[in-house]
Amino acid sequence: MCSGGRLNLIHSTAIIDSHAELADNVSIGPFSVIGADVTIDSGTVIGPHAVIKGPTSIGKDNRIYQFASIGDDPQDKKYAAEVTRLEIGDRNTIREFTSMHRGTQQDHGVTKIGSDNLFMAYTHVAHDCIIGDHVIMANGASLAGHVRLNSYAILGGFTLVHQFTQVGQHSFAAMGSAITQDIPPFIMVGGKPTRPHGINSVGMERNGISPEDIRLIRNAYKLIYKMNLRLEDAIEKMEEMAGESEQVAGMISFLRNVNRGILR
Repeated sequence: MCSGGRLNLIHSTAIIDSHAELADNVSIGPFSVIGADVTIDSGTVIGPHAVIKGPTSIGKDNRIYQFASIGDDPQDKKYAAEVTRLEIGDRNTIREFTSMHRGTQQDHGVTKIGSDNLFMAYTHVAHDCIIGDHVIMANGASLAGHVRLNSYAILGGFTLVHQFTQVGQHSFAAMGSAITQDIPPFIMVGGKPTRPHGINSVGMERNGISPEDIRLIRNAYKLIYKMNLRLEDAIEKMEEMAGESEQVAGMISFLRNVNRGILR
């Protein structure tokens, strides 16, 4: 695995299983361990003392820092060494001591990470989680099993997310949030106990969502949280005012498919 021009990219102390598949320009730092059934695509850089176990596939141009633990067994007492997977997309930054576990057969057998995400130090992604693109998990944020974290969501430091919970796109959780129910798209939450605190208008503006869509989302927030309506009635009124807004339509779709009820 280390022949030819790749010798200068793989440190002599790295341990790489003969059944791992590495693209030609993957870099592996000192004392890192790459196990069997690991596939790493071009441009990815693995720092020192990282451990990557398979079956795991890692896409292009990722940066995995020292002491990360990627693709290990799920922390689930029902797990009995079944073959399950971890899939990681492209251009992710995975900082020190981050852990990401493979899936379980009780779900779809795969933990899936999208692209362009930032996982700060000591973050944890448990078995069977699905993470979109452009997500940020700040230091110490942790996902329990079967969590769905949608694109552009931001979790503040030491935020905890309960198993089977969904976190909507462009949502924002303040530092230390404890999320035990689904968070609709575009909503900010925080405090103890964790409660909704308006919409993530700054994040939406930064990501190119139009002022008209932001206005409609603000009105949707009022229907859900300020009008004392049943969720079904709030959704009905949202449909009446949504017009051509794809953002509000996505919000309605999320609300119709909640797992654990929404945080209100």
